Amino acid sequence: MFSFPAMSDPDTDLFTGNDAPEGGATDGAATQLRQPLAARMRPSTLEDVLGQDHILGPGKLLRRVIEADRLTNLIFYGPPGCGKTTLAEVIARVTLRRFERTSGVLSNVAGLRTVCETAKLFKDGPGTVLFVDEIHRFNKSQQDVLLPYVENGTVTLIGATTHNPNVFVNSPLTSRSLVFELRPLSEEAVAALIRRAVADSVRGLGHLRLDLTPEAVAFLARICDGDARRALTALEVAALSTPPDADSVIRLTHAVVEECVQRKMVLYDKDEDGHYDTISAFIKSVRGSDPHAAVYWLAKMLEAGEDPRFIARRLIILASEDIGNADPRGLTVAVAAMQAVEFIGMPEARITLAQATTYLATAPKSNAAYLAVDEALADVRSGRLMAVPEHLKNVHVAAIGRDGLDTPYKYPHDYAQHTVQQTYLPVDKRYYRPTVQGYEETIGKRMAHVETLKRKPARDS
Repeated sequence: MFSFPAMSDPDTDLFTGNDAPEGGATDGAATQLRQPLAARMRPSTLEDVLGQDHILGPGKLLRRVIEADRLTNLIFYGPPGCGKTTLAEVIARVTLRRFERTSGVLSNVAGLRTVCETAKLFKDGPGTVLFVDEIHRFNKSQQDVLLPYVENGTVTLIGATTHNPNVFVNSPLTSRSLVFELRPLSEEAVAALIRRAVADSVRGLGHLRLDLTPEAVAFLARICDGDARRALTALEVAALSTPPDADSVIRLTHAVVEECVQRKMVLYDKDEDGHYDTISAFIKSVRGSDPHAAVYWLAKMLEAGEDPRFIARRLIILASEDIGNADPRGLTVAVAAMQAVEFIGMPEARITLAQATTYLATAPKSNAAYLAVDEALADVRSGRLMAVPEHLKNVHVAAIGRDGLDTPYKYPHDYAQHTVQQTYLPVDKRYYRPTVQGYEETIGKRMAHVETLKRKPARDS
């Protein structure tokens, strides 16, 4: 990996380019400790970055670009606390570039021009990384100022946004950049970060005598929803607000951490009984047409950190299995909910899931389609395999040894009311039996009407 060269002037900070504060290293360390824990614990090397292996793992594109020092314009998007700003700073460090930071909200045209003109002084040297937070908020004037400097390489742009850049970021910027999605940190990564902060006596909380129980670590890792900043902030509040015991040890148990962060742990194991029991109660409440119970179990799952996409997938299955054609719109609502969950994410996705849940819970119910396909599958699996009638076969495949069909295919649209009697199944078997619930009552009447039409003599339309 890259390393920093020896610094001849101890008062110069190579990374920021600013003079070190007067007072020496002791004052500098004190100043650092006054920063929030989340700021102090930012990684300084790629090896320190937790998570994001899908773009930073060995052989992945972003890592190859950084290690080969072939940095190009980048746009990172993902939820808060997943490391967008941190990764930009690390990239600037390991590629030995200057780091300038601005925001799509706070920066103006004059400020951008000043930053970019200053960057010209370093164009033939280390170069400059310009980090733009909330880049989706860039207006046309800001973009017009920045683009020439990006085009000629005066600055290397790294943008960060919580929005999908293909939708919310100006296309001239995305077309000049590599776009990478950063994902929420896993619970394992957050737990590792918490333990790192507790052990680090220089940047973290290692100067305190902390006793953090494994249950407390698991709780913090779970409630932060993949947000590293949120987890470290909660840890710092707990450590600094909890009085030490008689032996001068600050004991952070599960109960203490719950009290400090003002949030209770939901008893819910994602891969054990709590998970399966709760989703079972949720589905059975929707099937049982109880929207109140369904919303409660939904809330419990979301509060416990259940993947909202898992909930959406279960609603899609339910829409066909338990509602079916009693309300065909149920499937449309469920699929739309899944797409919305993927697009907007949490916490707003809770609203979409609640809408879909209450709609499906109050919809008329029928499992007729579910029973129909399972009954047909049972016949197929039991060996009841029927040959396709000759008149239903592909007309482009000529029958060997035959000049024509004994029973020609009748095209329904050529007959009155687009219906004609002909055999579609070699035996008289009924699989789909619509109920009288909701729209299936209409379907049942339509099926009866079609049967009546088929019994009448065929007439051309």
